Amino acid sequence: MSFDIAIVGGGPGGYTAAEEAAARGLSVVLFERDLVGGTCLNRGCIPTKALLHDAAPDASFEAMHARKQAVVLQLRQGIEKLLKQRKVTLVRGQATIEAPGVVSCDGQTYEARDIVVATGSAPSTIPVPGVELPGVYSSNDLLEGEGVQLSSLVIVGGGVIGVEFATMYASLGARVTILEATDRILPPFDREIAQRVAMHLKKHGVAVEASARVTGIQGEPGALTVSYVDKRGNEKAVEAEGVLVACGRHANTEGLFSASLAPELTRGALVCDAAGHTSVAHLWAIGDVVAGNIQLAHVAEAQGRNVVAAICGDDPLVETGIVPSCVYTSPEVASVGLTESEAKAQGMAVRTAKALTGANGKCLVEGSESGFVKLVADASTGTILGAQLVCPRATDLVAELALAISLGCTATQLAAVIHPHPTVSELVSSAARALVQ
Repeated sequence: MSFDIAIVGGGPGGYTAAEEAAARGLSVVLFERDLVGGTCLNRGCIPTKALLHDAAPDASFEAMHARKQAVVLQLRQGIEKLLKQRKVTLVRGQATIEAPGVVSCDGQTYEARDIVVATGSAPSTIPVPGVELPGVYSSNDLLEGEGVQLSSLVIVGGGVIGVEFATMYASLGARVTILEATDRILPPFDREIAQRVAMHLKKHGVAVEASARVTGIQGEPGALTVSYVDKRGNEKAVEAEGVLVACGRHANTEGLFSASLAPELTRGALVCDAAGHTSVAHLWAIGDVVAGNIQLAHVAEAQGRNVVAAICGDDPLVETGIVPSCVYTSPEVASVGLTESEAKAQGMAVRTAKALTGANGKCLVEGSESGFVKLVADASTGTILGAQLVCPRATDLVAELALAISLGCTATQLAAVIHPHPTVSELVSSAARALVQ
């Protein structure tokens, strides 16, 4: 069988590329060895947020996971229906790229002018004794099926995944400890955000140990001991029913290419140019499988649209230089553009202003935790360079600020926009006015 485009991987990047290509009138075959929707829909973004939404000390663990499954199924069926409407050929099975323009799956050969790799990523582990013991979980293990109910949990890794799981299990009444190797949790985010989130976590009973080097795990499910060295060099240990290893993710390329095809890789990830070209002609890659890529679903979706445009000889459809990042803690966290320290490191003179949740009517009505919206602007022009948010609905508000940065808006222009009252969005206009004054 012959197609215009073959796409390997049916996650956010893959199915978005398939829809875009089919909408342009191209014939498309999409390969998926597991479930359409990929990690994000089936064992990542959506399940996590569904569980976080329902998590409370009196919540039924079984009911939470049943609702999560229902949400995931509804969304997955919607994607599959759309692919069918677009006349995308969906092939379920392990695909292997045999040669340029040739993909095999379950004994069948498919030919395509262009091939797009969108196989995503898988949870990484850590090289310490005991990491393979029963009771030591990955994020996949805790999100799939009926989940794992635990009264105590040690989380190795204080990034976005670790912090969100800590929030969820603590909300259910579990005793949670985070062990983070760097000097603070959420290392990619602004230091002030990390400090604020750590404060909120500790307030809700989560123990946070930064600069902690895990040395081993012992025991059995229900009674595991994690040994580590703290920031002062002291050997310590913490016990829990289960351990979550949340130490990032790695590109999923295992078994993807035949022995005769060797595109350039670095640490197992595909090396690509800005358009998504690999070192092999007519072989493209998008999303988490790309070396150095920001591993976010919305980045993969944007690249899915752009790679189809590139294949068709068109300019990119989506601006990928401004990428919002979100953490679904309580309160929510979001960031886009440059932080104050990043701007200064680039030699830029900046002004910053902050609006506090304690002065916002909607935040007070909702009884939200303390937080802020912080804007970073060019000192001479007032152009918005970045924004950091710790507040209710931060993950929704950040889109407005991403648009402002993308359009080169100034603080004066942002302050001139009427924001409805009472809403959390007023924090944005308050921070913008503070920059102008």
